[in-house]
Amino acid sequence: MALAVAFPATISAQEKVESDIGLDLVSSYIWRGQDLGNVSVQPSLSVAYKGFSLSAWGSVGFEKSDTKELDLTLGYETGGFSVSVTDYWFDGGPAYFHYDTHNTSHTFEAQIGYDFGPVAVDWYTNFAGNVGYRSDGKKAYASYAAVSAPFRLGGIDWTSTVGVTPWENDFYGGGENSTYSKEMIDGFAVCEVGVKAQKEIRVTSSWQLPLFAQIVWNPSTEGVYFVAGLSF
Repeated sequence: MALAVAFPATISAQEKVESDIGLDLVSSYIWRGQDLGNVSVQPSLSVAYKGFSLSAWGSVGFEKSDTKELDLTLGYETGGFSVSVTDYWFDGGPAYFHYDTHNTSHTFEAQIGYDFGPVAVDWYTNFAGNVGYRSDGKKAYASYAAVSAPFRLGGIDWTSTVGVTPWENDFYGGGENSTYSKEMIDGFAVCEVGVKAQKEIRVTSSWQLPLFAQIVWNPSTEGVYFVAGLSF
């Protein structure tokens, strides 16, 4: 009888539309081993239904020279499997509604991944817009693969990550803001080796503020970064 009563309630909960809004404040904007900005505010907004999700994520720095970014992602997740398409847009180039291959600030990326629990594996490939280029000028369709593993140590949650770009491209060169940038990744390269720790700071009896710190090494550009942030 207990199962019969609980089962309809479970189905009803799964069919509800869920939405979320968030804001991160980070000491610097480091993405896949690349330095993309200094102190930044990064808002997010998402809606999810039956495994499908539509989300918006942005980044804006405190300095005028910092790049502004807006990402839109359509994704689907079931069990540990996930697939998504993301439209990345950065200012400083053609205006937002320019989508021509050689006249755009958009990058369209496809992702597929699986979270096995002890370890998660993800593959990302640029398929349209600014896809990244090779030294001969041909499209590289720059790609990125990452393996991450969560663990708990000393009473806080940790995540270790290793990310690689598998072939020649100019997309994962370290970032325009980085003093460690390079014009071209010659071939297979490890672009990210990172470890991240996160804990929650109790502010009131009902509110906890997540705090995280992360160290990222980029062997391909010989860069290293230490980032801290708060999530609201």
